[in-house]
Amino acid sequence: MPIWGVVNQKGGVGKTTTAVNLSAALAIKGQRVLLIDCDPQGNATTGLGLDKQGLEFTLFELIQEAVDDPGKPGLIERAIHKVTENLHIIPATLDLAGAEPILLGAVGKEVILREALEGVQEKYDWIIMDAPPSLGLLTINILSAATGVLVPMQCEFYALEGLSQLLKTTEVVRRRINPNLSISKVLLTMHDPRNRLTQQVTEEIEGYFGEKVSKVKIPRNVRLSESPSFGEAAVSLFPSSKGAGAYLEFAEEVLKECEGH
Repeated sequence: MPIWGVVNQKGGVGKTTTAVNLSAALAIKGQRVLLIDCDPQGNATTGLGLDKQGLEFTLFELIQEAVDDPGKPGLIERAIHKVTENLHIIPATLDLAGAEPILLGAVGKEVILREALEGVQEKYDWIIMDAPPSLGLLTINILSAATGVLVPMQCEFYALEGLSQLLKTTEVVRRRINPNLSISKVLLTMHDPRNRLTQQVTEEIEGYFGEKVSKVKIPRNVRLSESPSFGEAAVSLFPSSKGAGAYLEFAEEVLKECEGH
């Protein structure tokens, strides 16, 4: 069963857009999906229509209680909210910014999330985690729990900057904590094929990552940036838009590849 972390410490590369639309697209295709919002900004949470004010038990409370009382039964179920029949989410609010100091003092601080997930894995076909734009303890927890990493990359001049740090962190986690971890996919976002710089960056990324780069490129598309304000993923709200079509195609691609493994 794939457990993917959507990770890139650079902000503004389409991480949340990718996490939300891939999750919703997989759900549309009949997969049971759990999306975990691991970013204190909570954009995936509002992007799927949850009201943050009314949330009593989020990822922050889950981490807090898992640290205080490891192995407490039923913890993770309390944090799961139903979006559609096939799509569930563990939401995040700004409180999650307080998780790092809590994790710092915890025994086994890198695997708190992985242990919490063990209780619900058999209920889902996919678990997707939207990472914060940093390589702190929350991201280490994501990498420890994941079987694969999806790296969204914007087609811009600084795309590869900082990437070595992400790859180094992933490699350290793989060696020390999670031997199953690997980069599963690299997804090019905000792609404009008419732009020469886009073509150069695409060639550079494909030269570096080879076959791991998705054949699907996510175009710049206004519908993708509009849909969060409606509290719904673009793939279900604007299914005929170019951006939604690209994410539906990407979901098809990863499903085929995962079946082949």
